[in-house]
Amino acid sequence: MGARHGLRIDAVLVQAVIAGALSFAHLHDLAAAAGQNGWKAWAYPISVDLLLVAAWRRLRSEGPSRLAWCWFLIALFASLGANIATAGFLDLSDPPAPLRLGIAGWPALAFLGGTLLAHSAAGESEPVPPAPVPDTPDAEPQPPEAAVTEPAPAAEPALAPTEVPAPAPTPAPPVPAVLIDHARKVADEYRARTGSPIDTDTLRSRLGVPPHLADAIAAHLA
Repeated sequence: MGARHGLRIDAVLVQAVIAGALSFAHLHDLAAAAGQNGWKAWAYPISVDLLLVAAWRRLRSEGPSRLAWCWFLIALFASLGANIATAGFLDLSDPPAPLRLGIAGWPALAFLGGTLLAHSAAGESEPVPPAPVPDTPDAEPQPPEAAVTEPAPAAEPALAPTEVPAPAPTPAPPVPAVLIDHARKVADEYRARTGSPIDTDTLRSRLGVPPHLADAIAAHLA
């Protein structure tokens, strides 16, 4: 099954190469007959094929658009016209003036098409129409005499704000006696070195304990 699929792909590629080579040769012969000699005759088929590929790529990547279809048809017409012209329908030894004019003006036309295909922005999406609003029957106006004036409700007396009880103080965490003794040695060493009692932040950084535990140790040392 895989071999058959590979054979089909190879056949398609071979067919594409043959068709491209024939079209390339026809475009070259037509340009040479119109007076474009040397490298100029070889540049014409390259220009036509590149414009055809650019238009097709624009159609594949961004969807159908009038710009891409226009330049695709122009390049296709140039390729098919060369194939037909070199099949004996025209005397290539003395090509008509319109053919010479078309060959001479093709570079500017191909440059314009390639520039528009490469640098023009994609078509803007159509604006989304607003959602339809359902038709609601208009409310019938109420006559003035039918309107009943209701008395305004009496204002309720303002309630006294309820007092929120203060949260109970969090009990200090228990501190091991070994940690208190070690903290007292650290505090004595700090007082002997600086001459002032140790503060809670320094004690916490020296002992490596959380803030609430450092506060409890400081309370024991006070």
